[in-house]
Amino acid sequence: MQEKQMQKTNGMRMAEREYEERPWGNYTVLDDEALDHKVKRIVVRPGKRLSYQRHAKRAEHWFIVSGTATVTLDDVVSEVRAGESIDIPTESAHRIANEGGVDVVFIEVQQGTYFGEDDIVRLEDDYGRLEEGAGERREPSS
Repeated sequence: MQEKQMQKTNGMRMAEREYEERPWGNYTVLDDEALDHKVKRIVVRPGKRLSYQRHAKRAEHWFIVSGTATVTLDDVVSEVRAGESIDIPTESAHRIANEGGVDVVFIEVQQGTYFGEDDIVRLEDDYGRLEEGAGERREPSS
């Protein structure tokens, strides 16, 4: 479900922001005016994770605002805590998960030439969103 949120400061209309609920949490687009980057605020609910995926046309930088994220980057799993960040190179397989008891909130800065949802190749997905031929199903890592 995608919607536009109206941001207000001191009663003045500031801007409409794209907001979307997902099975794992939600995101709000903070900036998508430039041709070479897009910025999102992403919330991952406890016990949830995004699909294991890759992008052909963009790299990402994740700054963890709150919570502790479990990040898988090319099959290497690491914890990234509030105040820390991680870079996701173009074409790298990646996932963020929340194995804790509070929301993980992070800022995602996408940099590249294209930011559409059709630049996602899902390799694994907990929510039945794998497309035929897009990736192969793999058993989740322990």
